Amino acid sequence: MNLRSLGALAISMALAACATPSSQQTVAPLPVATPTPLTTPTVRPTPTPTPMPAVVVEPTLSPAPISTAKPLTVQEARALLNQLLPAKMPERAGWSADILDAFTALKLPYTAAYFCAAAATIEQESSWQGDPTVPGLPKIVWRAIGDRAAKYHIPLIAVQTALLKKSPTGQSYKARIDTLRTEREMNALFEDLADEAENLNLPLNMKNPIRTGGPMQVSVEFAQGHVKAWPYPYAMKGSVRSEVFTRRGGTYFGLAILLQYPAPYTDMVYRFADYNAGRYASRNTAFQQLVSKLTGQALEQDGDLLRYSNGAPTGTSSTQTALYRLAKQLAMSNEAILRDLKLEKLSGFGQTELYKKTYALAEKNGQTFPRAALPQIDLKSPKITRKLTTEWFAKRVLWRYETCMARR
Repeated sequence: MNLRSLGALAISMALAACATPSSQQTVAPLPVATPTPLTTPTVRPTPTPTPMPAVVVEPTLSPAPISTAKPLTVQEARALLNQLLPAKMPERAGWSADILDAFTALKLPYTAAYFCAAAATIEQESSWQGDPTVPGLPKIVWRAIGDRAAKYHIPLIAVQTALLKKSPTGQSYKARIDTLRTEREMNALFEDLADEAENLNLPLNMKNPIRTGGPMQVSVEFAQGHVKAWPYPYAMKGSVRSEVFTRRGGTYFGLAILLQYPAPYTDMVYRFADYNAGRYASRNTAFQQLVSKLTGQALEQDGDLLRYSNGAPTGTSSTQTALYRLAKQLAMSNEAILRDLKLEKLSGFGQTELYKKTYALAEKNGQTFPRAALPQIDLKSPKITRKLTTEWFAKRVLWRYETCMARR
């Protein structure tokens, strides 16, 4: 194997190993909705499990408690947002403009609750850095390269020599790895490697493995799906992927994930959990807990009611098996149960025969059970050095949200 091939093999594997698990990540294939203006919302206030689903833009919102007062004008909204953002933060005017522009383009209501939800999530994900740094990123990349090279009995020095080839920036690929600071730089590095696949003897069909990035750690897959369902408001200088790694684009797509869907919750913490674990993960986790109680079967509390492979349901999940055991009590066939389970990533699952009958069965003696619960998911990533969970993430963002709301 020549040096160019060694470099190709090592870099592709290393970058795949370092791809950041995305926030907002439970995915199933979903239909893409036609852009529809959002109606006035009803009252109510992201290594995660699996990748993000095809985008669904649902035209009804249910935010934190808001008044029935006349909607704010853009000028009034700008003043409110200015009041709510931290007094001391980098590039305050730029962030304010990007947030307000995203709200306007996504047709999100201008409310303190929504503004604070946005601010809290951005602060948690990037500490108001438009291109957040990743401490020790070169070491993470080289460690992954070394581990992979060792499996193929390739000396690391041979790989490093292969990567001395000059890249389009004028630096060698090795030098760029040695000085990596941010995911945006890492994404640009891999894009250059992909463009030079033939010269570097890289597979021509190699895809960029970096799945998330930007100030809100947005799933690239989500962004690519969203522009098909909702018109992107800005002129793109490059690809959708490139937009994700900008402050403006990352904020826009992040707020779409966080707020542009009807969340059936009475507490904002569950929307934050959904951001990390996937839309409706909190509703689905409560449903899993209920099924576990009814059957006595221990179930994963991750908000995934089905098992997925490459975005498509596959095999039979433990939740599915447990529900089949309840089929007679629910007066439903296995086919009908599966039919409804396939809606688990949409708001409509809460109106299905399966959902209603399962709760009715549990509550027939007058008991009531929660409609939302925090998913129990361990977060794993080369960047994470201590035990973190979706519950930790949601509560941490909630604390920031409450701090923001106190500034009103």
